[in-house]
Amino acid sequence: MIEPIIKIKDVSIVYNIGKENEFHASDHVNMEIYPGEYIIFFGPSGCGKSTILYCVLGVLPPTSGQILVKGENPYAYSAQEMVRYQTKVIGIMYQAFYLIPSLTIMDNVTLPMIFEGIPPNERKIRGQALLNRFGIGQHGHKLPDALSGGQIQRVSVARSFINDPQIILADEPVGNLDSKSADQVMDTLDEINRVDKKTIILVTHDAKYLPYAHRVIYVRDGKVARIVPNPEKKQIAHVDKQKTLVTEMEQLAKVHPYLSPSELKVKSMINYLTQDFTLEQLGGLEKYSKLMIDGKITKDRFYELLTASFESGGLEIRPSVAREMAEKTDRVLMQAKDVGRYRRRLERNNFFGTENKLIIKLLGYVMAEFELQLDGLIKKRLKDLIYDRISGLHKKATFLKKLYLPREEGGLGFSKERASQITQYFEKLLIQGIETEGKGH
Repeated sequence: MIEPIIKIKDVSIVYNIGKENEFHASDHVNMEIYPGEYIIFFGPSGCGKSTILYCVLGVLPPTSGQILVKGENPYAYSAQEMVRYQTKVIGIMYQAFYLIPSLTIMDNVTLPMIFEGIPPNERKIRGQALLNRFGIGQHGHKLPDALSGGQIQRVSVARSFINDPQIILADEPVGNLDSKSADQVMDTLDEINRVDKKTIILVTHDAKYLPYAHRVIYVRDGKVARIVPNPEKKQIAHVDKQKTLVTEMEQLAKVHPYLSPSELKVKSMINYLTQDFTLEQLGGLEKYSKLMIDGKITKDRFYELLTASFESGGLEIRPSVAREMAEKTDRVLMQAKDVGRYRRRLERNNFFGTENKLIIKLLGYVMAEFELQLDGLIKKRLKDLIYDRISGLHKKATFLKKLYLPREEGGLGFSKERASQITQYFEKLLIQGIETEGKGH
C-alpha cells in the first residue's frame, strides 16, 4: 500500500492566543495526501485554505497537532535542513509572482539552484530547458516587466520546478490573470502532475478549476468540511467504492460550491418539484422544502403553506399542484429513509441479514412509482441494478444505460424516456438518503 507523502494530524493554528482577538485560522485539520495526487483546497476567501498550504511549506508552525512530510516533521529541521526542504522537497508559486525586478528571467528561475550549490553553467542549461518547455524560452534575457502576466506566471512555474521538487504548492496562481493566460498556467500544472508525477496542492476559490483535481478538499471556517474524489479521474488515494456514492449532490456542489450538504438537498428537492413558478414562489419553495426535509413541518402543513395567499406567507400555488408536490416530497423523504439505513449499515459493515430486505423495499418503491409490471428476469435485473447503484458500484450514467439497454444485451429494455424518469427518481432517493452532519447516529 502506497504511503501518504503528507500527513496532517489534528492541526490547529491559532493567532493571538488568550487575547480578545484570538483567531482560529485552522481548527483540528486532518488529511492525508499521496504521491502524485493533484489536490485542490477549495473554499471562499478567508476560510483557511492558504493557512494549511503555508503550514506544509514550513513557514507557519502548528499551534497544536503535527504535520509530517515524507515521514518527517519539517518544524524539527535545523535552519540548513529547512532551506533544503523548501528548495528540494517543496516548490511554491504565488498569485503575486514575487520575481526580483532587477534580475533577468533566467536569473529569477535559476535562483533556487544557488542554494543547492549548482554550478552556473548547469543552472543555465536547466533553466533554459524549463523556459523552453513552458513556452517562454526566448525571454530568458529579459527583465520581468517586459513580459505579460501569463508569461510571468509561467516563469513562476519554472522557478518552482527548477530543483525538481516532489511537491508543488500553488496559492491562487491564476487569480491575477486573464482567462486565456489562466488556462495556459492551469494546463501547465496539469502536465506537471500527469507527466512528471509531481504532487500538486492548489488553493483556489474558483469552482471551474475543480475538474483538474484527483480530490477536492472543501475548507470552511478553518475546518475541512468534506473531501470529494473526482469520479472522472483514477484515484491514487485509497477510495472504497462501496463507501463512495457520486450522485446529484456532487453535481450540485460544482454549481453551488459554497452550500452545505443540507442546502444542496434543498436544491435537489426544488429541482424535482419546480415547474413554471415565479422567483418569489421558488424562494418560498426552498424555504418550506427545507422545513419539511429537516422534519420541522408535516406534509399537511407544507400543503397549507404552498396554497395560502401571499399576504399570509403562502405561495398561492394551485391546490392540485401543491397536493402533488406535498405527496411527492413526503413520499421521497419517507422512502429515502431506507436509503439512509442501507448506507449506514453498508459503511459500518453491519447488515445482520437485512441487506436484501432493504433492497427489496427500494425495488418496490420504484415499481410502484412507475406502475411497472415486470417478469421475473427483468425484476431481478432491476433489483441488482438498484443494489449496484446504492452501493456505489455503478455511476448514474451506467444505471441509466442499463435501464434502456436491450434485454438480449443484459439490460432492462425500457424506453430512453422511461429510463431517464426512473433514474431521476432514484437519484432523488439517493441524495435525500445521504447522511448530513449530526444525523444518523
